[in-house]
Amino acid sequence: MMIDRTYLLAGATALAMGMACAAPLLAQAGAPGAPGPGASSGPPPAGRFVPPPPVEMWTPKKTPYAAYDAPNRPWWKLADVVAMHKGKANWSQPIIRNKDIVADWHQQAAGGRTPELAYPDNRTAIIVWSGQLRVNMAGVEPFVATKGFEIDVPLRVPFTLETVGNEPALWFEVHAASDVPLYPVGSTPNRPKDVAGFQYERRLISGGPGTHDAQNRPFLDYYKDVVGGGARAGAFVAAQHLFVNNIRGKATPTPPSSNLGHFHVGYDEFWFVMEGNIDLQIEGEPLIKAASPGDVLTAKQGRWHRASFGGPEGQMGTRVAVNPYPSGLHGYSLESRGRQ
Repeated sequence: MMIDRTYLLAGATALAMGMACAAPLLAQAGAPGAPGPGASSGPPPAGRFVPPPPVEMWTPKKTPYAAYDAPNRPWWKLADVVAMHKGKANWSQPIIRNKDIVADWHQQAAGGRTPELAYPDNRTAIIVWSGQLRVNMAGVEPFVATKGFEIDVPLRVPFTLETVGNEPALWFEVHAASDVPLYPVGSTPNRPKDVAGFQYERRLISGGPGTHDAQNRPFLDYYKDVVGGGARAGAFVAAQHLFVNNIRGKATPTPPSSNLGHFHVGYDEFWFVMEGNIDLQIEGEPLIKAASPGDVLTAKQGRWHRASFGGPEGQMGTRVAVNPYPSGLHGYSLESRGRQ
C-alpha cells in the first residue's frame, strides 16, 4: 500500500505546531480537545484558547488495553476508603500507582504535623477535603486550608502540613511517580529511613527551588472562588509531568454508549470528583453512574473513556482531571470529528 508521505508530514507538522501553540495558553483553556457533555458551548469568550482542528493519523491504541493492577480501580469511593480505616486517627491509603503519577489519601490527627520535605523534580498537588491544614511552604506566607482548597507546591520547595483545630485533617496528595522525598538537614539532622531502591546520603543539590507564576498559584479556594465567587474553572497546575485541570458544567442525560469519548496513547488519566456527580464510561467496565464528591475515577492507558456531568439535570458538577501532560494527545473516532 502506498502512503502519501507529503500528507503525513504536513499533518504531523500541523499537529506539532498546534500543540506547541497550545501549551502557553492552557491556563485559559484546560485540556486540549472539545468540552465534554454538559460543558458550556457556543463561541468561546475573548482570550479563551481555541484548540487547533484535529488531524487524521494512524494512531497506536494499546492492545490489549492496560489492566487495573492494585491499588488502581475504575472507581474508588471515598466512603469505602474511610470505612477501611475506621477508628484510626492517622492513616494513608494508596489510590493511584502508574508509571507517571502516584496519589494517596492521608488523614492526620489534630495537632499532627508532617515532616518537612520537598520533591526533587516535579510539583506536588494537594486537595484538602476535611478539617484544617496550616500549610508552611518556603517562600509563601503560611495559610490555613479547608475543604476544597487546591494547593500547588513547586519542585524542591520544602513544606509541612499541620492539622489545626480539634478535628483530623483529610487530604488527597498527588506526586510524579519518579519523585522520592528530599529532607532538609536543618529539620532532619539524622539520616532518614531508606526507601525501596534508594539510600539516603547527605549531599549538596543543585537547581534551586521552583516558583509559582500566573498559571501555577500557591492555592485556590475552589468552593469560595469558583463555586461561590463565579471565577472560571480551568487548569490549576500545568507543568512538566503534572496537569491538574478543573472541568465544570451542568448535569445532562448520560450520552449513549455509542459515544466512545477518547483514549490516550501513552498514559492513564484520573478524576477527583469535587462537586456534584460524575458519570464515566470506560472501555471494558460497567458504566459508572453518579460518582460522588471525594470519589476518584480512573481510565487506564489505551481505554476509550467518556466523562459527563451526572445527577439531577442542571446540577453543577466539577471533575478535577489529572494526568502527566498539559498537551496530552486525545484519540477520537473518525465519526466524532474530534468531539466527545
